[in-house]
Amino acid sequence: MPDSHTLSDFIRGHQRLFVLTGAGCSTNSGIPDYRDTHGNWKRPQPVTFQAFMGDELTRQRYWARSLVGWRRFGQARPNETHHALAQLEAQRRCELLVTQNVDRLHQAAGSKRVIDLHGRLDLVRCMGCERRMPRAEFQQALGVMNEDWLALDAADAPDGDADLECADFASFRVPSCQTCGGMLKPDVVFSGENVPRDVVATAQHHLAQADAMLIVGSSLMVYSGFRFVRQAADRGVPIAAVNLGRTRADDLLTLKVEEPCEAALRFLLNDEQAALLA
Repeated sequence: MPDSHTLSDFIRGHQRLFVLTGAGCSTNSGIPDYRDTHGNWKRPQPVTFQAFMGDELTRQRYWARSLVGWRRFGQARPNETHHALAQLEAQRRCELLVTQNVDRLHQAAGSKRVIDLHGRLDLVRCMGCERRMPRAEFQQALGVMNEDWLALDAADAPDGDADLECADFASFRVPSCQTCGGMLKPDVVFSGENVPRDVVATAQHHLAQADAMLIVGSSLMVYSGFRFVRQAADRGVPIAAVNLGRTRADDLLTLKVEEPCEAALRFLLNDEQAALLA
C-alpha cells in the first residue's frame, strides 16, 4: 500500500492542487464521522431537508439534540490534518480547498481558500427572510426557552448532533426568527437539499485551473463531492486520496493512501520537508 512518502512525491509534483476534504479530517478533533471503512452508514441517516421543513416534531427533535451536541461541537479545535492542509496553502500549492465538513476547522487552522460545500453549522438561517445569526446566539435562545434540557447529556454524534433518546421532544420549544417570525434552520445543506449552484460553479472554475486533485478523509459516497472527482477524471487530472477504507472513486485514483489523515499528511508540518515542497 502506498505510504506518505509516495504522497509527498505526488504533492511535490503538482503546483495547483484541488483539495476535497471530508469527515475523516475532523475525527481527531472529537467530531464523529458517519460511515465505516466500507462506506456504509454507522448510524441512522441524518435528518432530511424535506422532513425538517415539513414536520414540527422533526424540528423539535433536531434542535433538542443540537442543544446538547453543540456544547462540545462548538468547542472543537483544528487537529494536525487541518494544520497540514493550511501549510499546503501557505506553500502556494493549493488552488482551492473544498470541504464537505460544516465545522469551519480548516479556516480556524489558517486556510483561506476554502469553500464550505455543505454550508456552516456556526450560523442559523431564517427560511423566510434569509436573516442569519450566530449559532452561539441561537444556543443561548434555545437554553432560555428550554431550561430543563440544559442538564441533559448524551454521546456525541456527527455534525453537532447528540444521541439523545427516550425524551419527549414534543415539549421542546424552538424559537422563531425575531425579524419575520419565520422558521430557523442551521445554515447547512441537509440530505435531500441541493448545494447552491453558484457554490458548485465556483468550485468547478477552480478545478479547471488545477493540475491535480487531493482527497482527504472522504469516502465520496455523497454525490455533491464525488461529482468533482468525476470531472477531474474526465479531464485526465491525476487524483490522490487519503482515506481509511473504500471510496466511491477507488477505480479513478492515481494514488491511494490508507492511513489516518494526520499520519499521512504529517510530513507537511515538518520544516525540512516543507522547505523541499515550497
